[in-house]
Amino acid sequence: MQLPQKYLESMKDLLGEEETNRYIESFGQERLYGLRVNTEKISVEDFLKISPFELKPVPWIPNGFYYEGNVTPSKHPYYFAGLYYLQEPSAMTPAYVLDVNEGERVLDLCAAPGGKSTELGAKLKHTGLLVSNDISASRAKALLKNIEVFGIGNVIVTCEYPQKLENSFEEYFDKILVDAPCSGEGMFRKDSKLIKAWESNGPEYFAPIQKNILDSAANMLKPGGKILYSTCTFSRLEDEDNIRDFLDNHPDFFLEKIYDYEGFVRAFGMEEAIRLFPHHLDGEGHFVALLRRNGVLQENNMPRDIDISKLPAVVQDFLREFDYENLPGPIHIINDKIYSQCDCNTDLKGLRILRNGLLLGELKKDRFEPSQALAMYIKPENYSTVVNLSPDDINTIKYLKGETIEIEEASLRGNSKNVLIAVDNFSLGWGKLNGLTIKNKYLPGWRLM
Repeated sequence: MQLPQKYLESMKDLLGEEETNRYIESFGQERLYGLRVNTEKISVEDFLKISPFELKPVPWIPNGFYYEGNVTPSKHPYYFAGLYYLQEPSAMTPAYVLDVNEGERVLDLCAAPGGKSTELGAKLKHTGLLVSNDISASRAKALLKNIEVFGIGNVIVTCEYPQKLENSFEEYFDKILVDAPCSGEGMFRKDSKLIKAWESNGPEYFAPIQKNILDSAANMLKPGGKILYSTCTFSRLEDEDNIRDFLDNHPDFFLEKIYDYEGFVRAFGMEEAIRLFPHHLDGEGHFVALLRRNGVLQENNMPRDIDISKLPAVVQDFLREFDYENLPGPIHIINDKIYSQCDCNTDLKGLRILRNGLLLGELKKDRFEPSQALAMYIKPENYSTVVNLSPDDINTIKYLKGETIEIEEASLRGNSKNVLIAVDNFSLGWGKLNGLTIKNKYLPGWRLM
């Protein structure tokens, strides 16, 4: 791999010649692959009991693991059940370091494709509110899918510039994650195509963008709240210099020290923040800084008032098949689609919103069709009619491919027409029950190819 001379000189300025040589030598190592367990659906301990892959722990991430590059976890039924997310190990760090607690309001400001949002949502455990934003409409659609696969319903997915969000969310959030767009120097080893992009748009291009994003985040953070700022680049201009500039302009903020791990390198002249280098640990390059605003956090009021009495009878009948009171919030009908929306106590008018809350399903003439998102949100033990399959059952693969399946009576519990298909008691999607034949209702865009 040919690294640009300008880049090599910047690394020598940063690390010195000897350590830069160690960094360059790391390019000869094999690429690392990472898997992060969805702890909202399954504990790490229980996942390790059923994992079909040989896994090695990521030492600094409790629910992170390495897997070998000759296996394909993205093809396994557990992936479709949302039991894990495939993520580069170092990239797991920001969402772990941001200590999100149940009931909080959390913003992921540059969220697509969703690796960090899915972890933040898992930490919330169906409580509080997650707002996941990305300025790219196409990337925001991928973000929404990953959030739905993970079974996260207490979410608002937006597609806006950060400055636009400020109007609706002034001093609103307890925690904000800013995984900022950057020059990508820390990912050159993983993806050499980023080198060409760096030559077109380097640190000088991204640093002003990052400053503006941080300023917007500050305006949306409550007193006492925290901002986690991260990049996947090595440039001081995008990392330490941006943080120093931010602190100079926001005297009500200070840095909190991130925990120690033997592979972390303390940021240059900034002991509280950390850098991750591929020649110091088994992961790619990252910079992570945790900022806190002075003050005391105030508790949130996030009501879940759910009244189904005015809904059409077919919707009421379906909702009574499970514990609907645990849905994210009030239920609304919009163009024949049924949503359980987050009661976020702020004006969202004028925002481009891909999803507010959980899409429950759609009214079609005299029937109700439950959504794929709802299937992923519901746990099979809480729904009336379930077909539970094993990962190696041919019907599992047939179902994920969108085919009609014939089941054995022993795998069926209940007799509702809308049947929840599960693998090892983890939801996959819906089917229509007719005797022991299941008409496939798995979402076409999600099917196994």
